[in-house]
Amino acid sequence: MPIALAFFVHYAYLILFLWVLVEQIGIPIPSVPLLLTAGTLSATHQIHHLPALIAVLAACMISDSIWFLMGQRYGNSVLKLLCRLSFEASTCVSKTEGYFTRRGHATLLFSKFVPGLSTVAPPIAGQIGMSYTRFFLWDLAGSFIWAEAFLLPGRFFGDVAQKSAPFFHWLGRFAFIIFVLMVLGFMAYRFLKTRKFLQQVRELRLEPRELKAMIDQAAEQGNKPPFIVDLRHPLDYMPDPRVLPGALRIGPNEIRQHSEIIPRDRDVVLYCTCPSEETSAKLALQLHKLGVYRVRPLRGGFDGWKEAGYPLEDYPVEAPPASAVLPADIAPAPQPKPALPLL
Repeated sequence: MPIALAFFVHYAYLILFLWVLVEQIGIPIPSVPLLLTAGTLSATHQIHHLPALIAVLAACMISDSIWFLMGQRYGNSVLKLLCRLSFEASTCVSKTEGYFTRRGHATLLFSKFVPGLSTVAPPIAGQIGMSYTRFFLWDLAGSFIWAEAFLLPGRFFGDVAQKSAPFFHWLGRFAFIIFVLMVLGFMAYRFLKTRKFLQQVRELRLEPRELKAMIDQAAEQGNKPPFIVDLRHPLDYMPDPRVLPGALRIGPNEIRQHSEIIPRDRDVVLYCTCPSEETSAKLALQLHKLGVYRVRPLRGGFDGWKEAGYPLEDYPVEAPPASAVLPADIAPAPQPKPALPLL
């Protein structure tokens, strides 16, 4: 048996525990190749399925519990830290918050299968006030489903490989090399995907000072100011509920479904709280495909504007429903009341 493979077999459960723990803490190293390898080797009975599963579950519950408690205590600042660690920042906070809004606690059953959601789901669960007991049970169920989804196919592959002695011998000799190539392949795919997305962001984003100058120029000339959209999730309003001057709150899902409310005759600026403006840039690209070409994300989002010292204003929370969705200059005209019948 090759030395690397013998080392892995000897310390398999410790390696599984530490590797999964590090990934779930937020370091972007993929665990899937390791789980598949462990499952394959369980066919030889050198690694046993149940101890491997327990090691993975223990790592998940320790890391997830830490992030749950930190999210419960520190809220949004923890989420920003995790987004900076994630290779899949574009699916980070806003997408996870949307899943919790639509599916509630069941989000924890599948969050580990979605890149970017696995690490940020526990702190968001803590932030929204979920009890630890309920979180632990749902997260344990989700971790079990995730672990078995890769350990069992690995075992199946190992059982099939054993039926061909030459192939199984070849697999044993090159198992470590195959594992390293799988890890590097996962990391390269994530890196290239993130790099391509961030390049698109850099080409679109607008500096806070540029937006401030556009607003001031529109006020001086009596023109319509840029159409500013606040894409933050309701959880993100908690630290500071104010908005940029004239901004309209529209959720990411709403802006995709009702793109007709976005004007085509002036500049449209989107902002959120995600690092590198991921949510804003993603929606800007989608609106470009729908024919809204004068749309750009704000660099630094809400925090960038605030740190620059530019003005913020309270959002009219008591506004009637229609004005909460459509600004006055594009809201539908009121329908006339039917005439009373003559007696």
